[in-house]
Amino acid sequence: MSPKKNPVAPAVLSPRALGRATLERQLLLRRATMSAKGAVEHLVGLQAQNTKPPYYQLFARLDGFDPAELAGLMESREAVRIVTLRSTIHLHTAADALTLRPLVQSARDRELRTFRKGLVGVDPDRLGAIARKVVEERPRTPREIREVLLAEWPDADPRSLGVAARCLLPLVQVTPRGVWGRSGDVALTTVEHWLGRPSGPVPAPDATVLRYLGAFGPASVRDMQAWAGLTRMREVFERLRPRL
Repeated sequence: MSPKKNPVAPAVLSPRALGRATLERQLLLRRATMSAKGAVEHLVGLQAQNTKPPYYQLFARLDGFDPAELAGLMESREAVRIVTLRSTIHLHTAADALTLRPLVQSARDRELRTFRKGLVGVDPDRLGAIARKVVEERPRTPREIREVLLAEWPDADPRSLGVAARCLLPLVQVTPRGVWGRSGDVALTTVEHWLGRPSGPVPAPDATVLRYLGAFGPASVRDMQAWAGLTRMREVFERLRPRL
């Protein structure tokens, strides 16, 4: 009888190999020959709390990047700046904005609960309906949104009203804000109105987890939760484990 073979233990990557794998997936090991739209999609969005960082991020990643390429995506509404991951503004492709924003709604709901003391007596459904109506009439500044809501609830906290509108509605910052070489005040409307098409139903997180790992992995459940601002993702990872 031939001796039993010991199973081969899986290879463990060194810290250096892990780091280089992440850099490769982040397009930071070498500049990639990829379009700006392709890079934004691959990276599942770019941090865009300020207007210029998305341009800097793509300049560091893409061979021959021209800021006008990303500016053109924003002006043609193929890319938008919207509050999504970690309650911060990110730049996404139009398609991702329509799916990622519903996916992270649970995080927006948690954020809204932290402002409940300033919203006593405020009906969130009515607030959302009023805010949607005014921002879809024309893009409004945050101050204009607060003033409209204060007229309805004069005893509420103005900041809390503004936060509630942002949490309840998928608000995008419209151009020229964020366009390279131009400037403009923050003006907001809904992503559905800006793009001329509705958001879909809340998507299953599986595809987003796989895309996250493709751009940021190797990574843990906690890493992904911190990136997205979501909770209870372990079940999704376990479901996907045979494919990872």
